[in-house]
Amino acid sequence: MAIRVSVQADDEDECVEGLARLVDAGFQPVMMPRFMTDGRWMARAVPTAKAPAVDGRGPAVSG
Repeated sequence: MAIRVSVQADDEDECVEGLARLVDAGFQPVMMPRFMTDGRWMARAVPTAKAPAVDGRGPAVSG
């Protein structure tokens, strides 16, 4: 199973900040912030071995 987490934002700075928060939570970027054709910014990340688990079920990211 492939788990990916996406950040969607209105501007590049928000997207960078969202991706940085994921990295701080133990995720690894797999797609750096990119402007999409529908006018939004998007970035993606995947869990790493250092991501904290919640009840043993996988990574947790606080909002």
